Amino acid sequence: MAEQTPVTGAPPLQTADRVLNVLLSFDRERPEWGVTEIAEEFGLDKSVAQRLLAALAYRGFLVSDKRSRRYRLGPAVWHLSWVWERGGGMASLARPTLEALAGAVGVNALFAVPDGVHMRCVAAVDGATGPLRYYVLAGELYPAHAGATSRAYFGMLPPGDRAVLLYGRPMARFSEHTLTDPVRLEERFSEVRREGYAYSEGEYDPDTAALAAPVLVGRRPVGTLTLAATPEVLRPRREQLVAPLLQGAADLGRALTPARLRRAPHRERR
Repeated sequence: MAEQTPVTGAPPLQTADRVLNVLLSFDRERPEWGVTEIAEEFGLDKSVAQRLLAALAYRGFLVSDKRSRRYRLGPAVWHLSWVWERGGGMASLARPTLEALAGAVGVNALFAVPDGVHMRCVAAVDGATGPLRYYVLAGELYPAHAGATSRAYFGMLPPGDRAVLLYGRPMARFSEHTLTDPVRLEERFSEVRREGYAYSEGEYDPDTAALAAPVLVGRRPVGTLTLAATPEVLRPRREQLVAPLLQGAADLGRALTPARLRRAPHRERR
């Protein structure tokens, strides 16, 4: 019987968890990390942190700046996100919530994500009222300044970010209800932050009304959950649809939230 080689070091699953935990620490607020910072953040020995970051860089998940010796996300992350999205990743995560919401209230439900100065529909489910279009809604773009679907997202952005995206460029009028005046638009955006949702009639499509809520991951808006129908259908039900819409947006936000990072207790950080 052959002698078994003793297992040393951390269990493989624990090592994998450490690697993934480090990778998930890169976000909008912290787009780059140094070895010492990672070691302190997760209570790791500095040599362990160095090996984890080097392994991620070797496989292209991180890139290292040779001068600053700091790490940022690399091309392998883009590759996985591209494969995931092309395989219906975002749509597949959103669809159960859309189906439950549309089934419960009988109104068309859709999920849209930011795409430059537009919102792009990635998934939609028809309600009992029937489809809004004769074509599939997925892929349709909604301008940032027109309609509740866009306003519910852009209204949650910091004013500076919103100004860079919206103002200083032409804003088309799609109907008599389309707002193009920055002052009036800002008033409507402030309503989103105050009320938690947006409502519109005929701002983009003259025959469509929309009730929309921002979808948040943590405190960051990532998209919009919308109920849409003709004004005659949606207007009288507006108030009663707010609660299920907000609940659906919260459910969707949880579905899109990665597992919480396991950081070291503050007293253990060096």
